[in-house]
Amino acid sequence: MEQTINIDKIRKIVQETNLKHVSAIMDGNRRWAKERMLPSAIGHQRGVDALKQTVRACSDFGIKYLTVYAFSTENWNRKPEEVNFLMGLLAKTLGKELEEMHKENVKITFIGDIKALGIQLKKILENAQEVTKNNTGINLIIAFNYGARMEITNAVKNIVQKVKNNELNPEDINEKLISDNLYTANVPDPDLLIRTGGEVRVSNYLLWQIAYSEILIRDEYWPDFGATSLAQAVMEFEKRNRRYGK
Repeated sequence: MEQTINIDKIRKIVQETNLKHVSAIMDGNRRWAKERMLPSAIGHQRGVDALKQTVRACSDFGIKYLTVYAFSTENWNRKPEEVNFLMGLLAKTLGKELEEMHKENVKITFIGDIKALGIQLKKILENAQEVTKNNTGINLIIAFNYGARMEITNAVKNIVQKVKNNELNPEDINEKLISDNLYTANVPDPDLLIRTGGEVRVSNYLLWQIAYSEILIRDEYWPDFGATSLAQAVMEFEKRNRRYGK
């Protein structure tokens, strides 16, 4: 943890503003590498380091949930070698970091179409969830092979099937029911959405869940994000007047 951060001050802001859930679009790994004339793989690896710092910072600050956009359904359109590298990086990172994250009481959950992944990677993800499922510290939710439109479409299909099976009346369909059929059931909606890299769009990410989230765009690339960046984001969140559409 960087010494310039007043952790007690940030924790107090988190408590007073009831900041439970931070979500992040981790953008800029490739641009970070390109500006330094490095392979994109180095940018992605530095992105993993930034995520580790952010998870620890969330824990230090008392933030209970951190959801990160790691691999979208659209990312399959990237070059095959980069896609393969990202799959391998996730497997390698979990193999290397799972024991430490478990000791630090981190609960890991994956959201997205995990069934579509390779058998070996799927087993690694399922093992990480099983090992950490009873942990009571920060909830790290990793959106992998995730797309919000796909998520909502699947929720509609589930609800329609329940109606067809006479398990549900159409009149019973409400916002809570839809939320309960999303990947993020039982997880509070994000209070704060952070996007690094300066791009001003949400990129098919948590479209239902971020309806009332405060959005913060940061120009820095994700590999440069860390505890100080998160602390600054928390202080910016404190200034926001949340109206929830009122």
